[in-house]
Amino acid sequence: MKYKLNRLFVVILVCGGGLMQSSLLAATVPAGTPIIVRTAGAISSHTTPGRTFTARLDQDIAINGNRLLRAGTRVSGIIQASRGSRSTTSSQPLTLNLTAVAANGRMVPIKTTASVQPQAAKTTRQSRGGFSFGESTFPAGARLEFRLAQPLHL
Repeated sequence: MKYKLNRLFVVILVCGGGLMQSSLLAATVPAGTPIIVRTAGAISSHTTPGRTFTARLDQDIAINGNRLLRAGTRVSGIIQASRGSRSTTSSQPLTLNLTAVAANGRMVPIKTTASVQPQAAKTTRQSRGGFSFGESTFPAGARLEFRLAQPLHL
């Protein structure tokens, strides 16, 4: 009987320890938290809406002194709105949103407020000289700031 109780205790300890460990690893990043990224490639104001882009966190994300996501963590995003093609006269600003962040070996969906920073982008004329279609480009490595629209559960 003593052997069975010890065995049961070990099973409970092992299983319970796993639950405690997973609850310690679980964390929530509150809505409104700034997420600053650097783009992996150039993004143009004429890129078709719906196209995706990749970036990396530029700064750690920490809550109460605990680092939850490290700088350099991969993120993905989508181009929500843009001027579309060079032949259109749409005046929609380039609008980007983050859609996922790499955490614990998987891509975790996120929702952010739109990031539009036309003052940081260079027009085609500024970057190449000559004629411009009014295109603005964020070069690779451009620093963009987003804010979480909903809490992020890791």
